[in-house]
Amino acid sequence: MRYSVVLTEAATADFRNLDGSLQAPVAKQLRKLETAPRIGEHLGNRAGLDLTGYYKLYAAKKTIRIVYRIIEQTIVVEVVAIGKREDLAVYRETVNRLR
Repeated sequence: MRYSVVLTEAATADFRNLDGSLQAPVAKQLRKLETAPRIGEHLGNRAGLDLTGYYKLYAAKKTIRIVYRIIEQTIVVEVVAIGKREDLAVYRETVNRLR
């Protein structure tokens, strides 16, 4: 089964703001999600950040995280954030976007 990978407006902006050398490995990981959406790791409730139901996928030698969820009813992978893990920044931003 092939999933549609959809980036939210904010995730699209995240991708565009990445350094050019990081865009290619991130795009490669996004393409993988079309056929294997569960390759990422489950996120839960850690460090006071509740991202239950979301996954993380590494890109660019684990320097970039892609945060997404799977919507089975419509066969969609929705990417909500792309960014650096430093100080949990990408996870904090994801929680802010979900509010």
